[in-house]
Amino acid sequence: MSPFNRQKIKQALTPVIQKLIDIEKEPVDLYKNTLDCFSATFDAMTQGITLDDWVKQEASRKRQKSKQNVVGEIHQVILGTLAGVENLKTGKVVDTLCHEKKIVAEIKNKHNTTKGNHKKNIYDDLERMLDIYEGYTGYYVEILPKSTKPYNECFSPSDNNAATDALKKRPINEKIRVIDGASFYEIITGDGEALKTLYALLPQVIYEILDENELLPQAQLTQIKDIEHSDYFHVFFEKAYG
Repeated sequence: MSPFNRQKIKQALTPVIQKLIDIEKEPVDLYKNTLDCFSATFDAMTQGITLDDWVKQEASRKRQKSKQNVVGEIHQVILGTLAGVENLKTGKVVDTLCHEKKIVAEIKNKHNTTKGNHKKNIYDDLERMLDIYEGYTGYYVEILPKSTKPYNECFSPSDNNAATDALKKRPINEKIRVIDGASFYEIITGDGEALKTLYALLPQVIYEILDENELLPQAQLTQIKDIEHSDYFHVFFEKAYG
């Protein structure tokens, strides 16, 4: 039996999908943060493309970056649909709280989402939450790990601004841990295949949201309807998690 409630996931992801569609439709202002004219010239010429084509390429790149910021929130949203799991939403100290499993968690989409010198802040946030929720475990979750090898280990990030060598790393605390996405989903659902199950479910849910809300033309919907049958769909997951 799947640990996921399909209808709850669909409801939770609908505004996320709408945001992504809006980003695709909105015009991109290439000059908002001072366009690097030197970089544009070098990039276009070394690719062998015109500046007209480069502008289209750059607009697509900026849209993709904006989309990645939105996609980075999906696991926080999806975890919040699980029974007993609370999505604390943006602006709170951490992202996810589960009283039943005695878990507090900060969810990041990828192992390199957070710069090294900022990881100490995540440690400190988790430590503060453990002062409030005695006996809980705090997890820094990297949904997409650096390699396919699973991990669940003590989280002891460096502090480059520390005054002494003794303070360079945060102290080891068995209750403050860093963990890959698949392992975290297993802990919070009790299902070792939970993340794989979710991955297989998402194309159907996304398609229904796009179709029922008329967010894409029928021709495009037809193209993406069976995306889960693509070889790449399975290869992508295997390359991330083994």
